[in-house]
Amino acid sequence: MLLSRRTTWKTRSPLIAAIAALSLITVMPAGPARAAAPPDISLTNVKAHLSQLQSIATANGGNRAHGRPGYLASANYVRSQLDAAGYTTTLQSFTYNGATGYNVIADWPGGDPDDVLMVGAHLDSVTAGPGINDNGSGSAAVLETALEVSRQSLQPGKHLRFAWWGAEELGLRGSRFYVNNLPAAERARIKGYLNFDMVGSPNAGYFVYDGDNSDGTGAGPGPAGSAALERTLQDYFTSIGVQTRGTDFDGRSDYGPFIAAGIPAGGTFTGAEGIKTSAQAALWGGTAGQAFDVCYHRSCDTTANINDTALNRNADAIAYAVWTVATAVPPVVVWQDTFETATGWTANPNGTDTAATGLWERGDPQTTTSSGAKQLGTTVSGTNDLVTGRLAGSSAGDHNIDGGVTSIQSPPITLPSAGPLNLSLSYYLAHGSNSSSADYLRVRVVGSTTTTVLDQPGAATNRNGAWTTATASLNAYAGQTVRILIDAADASGASLVEAGVDDVTITR
Repeated sequence: MLLSRRTTWKTRSPLIAAIAALSLITVMPAGPARAAAPPDISLTNVKAHLSQLQSIATANGGNRAHGRPGYLASANYVRSQLDAAGYTTTLQSFTYNGATGYNVIADWPGGDPDDVLMVGAHLDSVTAGPGINDNGSGSAAVLETALEVSRQSLQPGKHLRFAWWGAEELGLRGSRFYVNNLPAAERARIKGYLNFDMVGSPNAGYFVYDGDNSDGTGAGPGPAGSAALERTLQDYFTSIGVQTRGTDFDGRSDYGPFIAAGIPAGGTFTGAEGIKTSAQAALWGGTAGQAFDVCYHRSCDTTANINDTALNRNADAIAYAVWTVATAVPPVVVWQDTFETATGWTANPNGTDTAATGLWERGDPQTTTSSGAKQLGTTVSGTNDLVTGRLAGSSAGDHNIDGGVTSIQSPPITLPSAGPLNLSLSYYLAHGSNSSSADYLRVRVVGSTTTTVLDQPGAATNRNGAWTTATASLNAYAGQTVRILIDAADASGASLVEAGVDDVTITR
């Protein structure tokens, strides 16, 4: 893992935690699509790969670093295993600091070529040591998962691509080269990337990348779809009775270039040089006041520097995510609106709106900023979204919501009588520090009864716009004709409030 001074775990302030709790009260998780049962990955096999990487380092100056013979030998070992298992492999070369580096890319035959799930780990070590936890652990666990795909002759709906990155320790060089050199059409085919960097730390924590920014600290959420990857990994650890905590997309590992390209990302992490707290030791065991990995970037990062329990759990989590995401039966779209064309949404449907400006409309939004992004000029897909006043004036507040409530309602939507039925949408609520909980964004489903499925209040703190995904069950409305009603309000006086909604979808 790339060295950074940023923290490697998250804590929530009471205010942020309270806001997050309020905003998610009415958002119900969508039911997962059906998927093939994931396997139990052999810890013995994973550790055998680690022994091979240790032997390679020992025979090549004690490390597997970029530009050193130990790295190329590591790449050739991984590639030979995959070639024998029936993968189509590529040893992609790049140059950094005057030395040649390599990425190992392995494609499993079949699956939808326009729907690619990538799973990756960096293969290089630092020059100081063999890098068995950082990141032989992630590399070995991903390799054994890929080999299990072959043993089971898996036929996933998605196309599976595995990757082992070079020169991560020098600034994500291999993964950045790969992503930046993909044609735009090829990047668009990658619908998700799972990253596993340090998954066997001796004083392990159990961290899952915070795709939905529910922790509310550090970087914002990952691209739309990251929250679903986070939930999948959380589901695995919940199934084995292990509590997880969020870790920020802080740019320290190879998810970084994928996120920068708008590709959803997720993954797990067991901790690096950060110090385990007393609360974390109570949660997971281990030693409080000691680093998660005392041998981080040191010569003692050998096969003796591995927590077998953490490695085993994370290897199984990788397989769970691969099988769950790649083999899930895609849901059937019942109704969808990306707002690229007019489909009959009605502004102020009940004639009760009070806002003077910033009224909901469908259109191509312009960017506004005030202490950060407020109205987003980028949409989740296409050119248009639903936005509270799409224009940008000479100041950020020229077209924001002012004076009360603005609402907009969908056309009638007839739902099938059989479910499960799930609603998903992308949204943001942005406001300045002059906001309060009286300001809000709400989404309701109106049928024989009315259900609030999203309630995001404002707060007396600056909140920048960032697309987030919400999901809700509509099973209670099966067989009914419903409408989706969206409200936003500036009810705190002269506060700066902006909101947007995009890609509203109902699936069965």
